[in-house]
Amino acid sequence: MEKINWGIIGLGNIAQSFSEGFLNVKNARLLAVSSSDASKLEYFKNKYKIKNNYIFKRYEDLLNCKDVDIVYIALPNSFHFEWIIKAIKRNKKILVEKPGLTNLKNAKIVSDEVINKELFFTEGYMYRYNPQILKIIEIIKNKELGKILSMESFFCKNLLTKKKFLFFEKKKKIDLNNRLFNKNLGGGCILDLGCYPVSFSVLVASLIEGINYKKFKLKNIKRENGYMGVDINAEADICFDENFTSKIRSSFNKSLGSDTIINFERGDLVIKNTWTGKTEIVKNTKDKKEIIKEKFEKNIYSYEIEKISKDIFEGKIKPSFPGVSILETKINTEIIEMWLND
Repeated sequence: MEKINWGIIGLGNIAQSFSEGFLNVKNARLLAVSSSDASKLEYFKNKYKIKNNYIFKRYEDLLNCKDVDIVYIALPNSFHFEWIIKAIKRNKKILVEKPGLTNLKNAKIVSDEVINKELFFTEGYMYRYNPQILKIIEIIKNKELGKILSMESFFCKNLLTKKKFLFFEKKKKIDLNNRLFNKNLGGGCILDLGCYPVSFSVLVASLIEGINYKKFKLKNIKRENGYMGVDINAEADICFDENFTSKIRSSFNKSLGSDTIINFERGDLVIKNTWTGKTEIVKNTKDKKEIIKEKFEKNIYSYEIEKISKDIFEGKIKPSFPGVSILETKINTEIIEMWLND
């Protein structure tokens, strides 16, 4: 079977997790990788049987490789814009790790470029492709619980403290060069975690009849910055068209989990561990509680790689639903920018 050839720029933790997805798909292969770290290149070469002529120390060399059909940009947030533009100039199809851009100005530039050149572009929100989210979309579209009234969506991890003894906690030693805590690399809980509930809120809003999801305001914004200079706790309400509100929250210092609750006229949906897809959906009505478990057969990144590769085989210049469109990227970026700077 013919395969789509992928190249990866940047071989950090997320690239390693993403690459596992190639082991479960038939329509794609990891052809090329690029990193300035020789040990990472050696690791990827051996694990994924990558040929020597597709191992690149310079990102530009991978972009210039004619055999690469699509490039996955897995660099720290602050480098995304630069390498998206360089990939566009080489006419490469692009998947960029979330969040794709960190400010609306750059998002608009990218939008204009990919639309003008008719290039495939999407953001790496892997949860959008898993069976659990597809089931949620089906329930919403079929109006099984009636009209959506509101939602709340969290992504919170405690990265700053650890339990020492009983109820006592000890502060973890923080590496300020780590991209999560480095402002110059696009660190902070909003860009790392908060972008997920933002993107999911936009998806749900786009499914509500009579709602202009392109029209929104942020209210009740709260942010707490840590000593490292980045946000470590944040929340806000996204009000779409004055008719639908989603409460969002992200944190590096509170273990509030990653659940989502969508409230309808005739009940609610509780999505456990929203971003992994491997748990369950609880469907509550006045008379019944139903546990929905979707069949999950692959690595979560496999679904993403497989669907994007299928789009490319079919000659599409936009990701098929529910992949993230360039319009959604602009909306996501604008909300994130408002959340960060208001």
